[in-house]
Amino acid sequence: MSRSAKIFSTIVILVWLLMALAPSLLAPGDPLAINPTEAFQKPGLAHFFGTDESGRDIYTRVIHGAGDSLAIGLAATALGMGLAIILGTVAALSPRWLDEVILRVLEALYAIPSLLMALLIIAFTGPGVGPAIVAVGLSTAPGYARLVRSQIRNLKNSEMLEAATVLGRSNWLKVRNHLIPNALKPLMALVTLGIGQAVIWAAALSFLGLGTAPPAPEWGAMLSAGRVYLHLAWWMSLFPGLAIVAVAVSATVIGRALGGKVKSL
Repeated sequence: MSRSAKIFSTIVILVWLLMALAPSLLAPGDPLAINPTEAFQKPGLAHFFGTDESGRDIYTRVIHGAGDSLAIGLAATALGMGLAIILGTVAALSPRWLDEVILRVLEALYAIPSLLMALLIIAFTGPGVGPAIVAVGLSTAPGYARLVRSQIRNLKNSEMLEAATVLGRSNWLKVRNHLIPNALKPLMALVTLGIGQAVIWAAALSFLGLGTAPPAPEWGAMLSAGRVYLHLAWWMSLFPGLAIVAVAVSATVIGRALGGKVKSL
């Protein structure tokens, strides 16, 4: 992977974080302010990304929408990883029969496409931001859990754990201070990848009307609203779509770069 791609991806992620944490620095306007007299304005000096059907500034909405995308991505990834740590640790440290049961369940869930599982979960919980976070988080947990289990099983007989046993560490301390931290280190790259994937899936759910509801400036919801006017105002879908792609690709590039560093250690 080229150095320029890594640098560009890092810049994109830093800009995304700035957009999410301090959107008013880049776009001081109100993302929900309507002005019907300026509806469907093409991109220009007055409106960098054009306006939508209600005259709302697309640039302002894309900037302010970064916060929703970041929050959903982080929350869903944290939920998925939290469940994975519990399930993976329990499976790795359980008797063989229980380990096999948990592993078979995880493999069955992992075989279901993540977006399909998220749709199934939302079918029971109903649409909304909260259900979208839960759906995306639960759909990613099986994959993470299998990796956590594998890492802990590899560490169970390590010299580090034998030394902790000799020093009289309790089982709880060995799990908390040695097994879980060392099992998670190689997975940090996957967390970066997971955030990018979570942003895509959350946007997909919003696009289908199952996530953030309009007129909130969430990228997937904006993309969905723009498809109705694609023949008239292509910019309504183009710019939020580019934002989703840029963040997802950049997170993937950084995640793979981090993964390569972990493997080389």
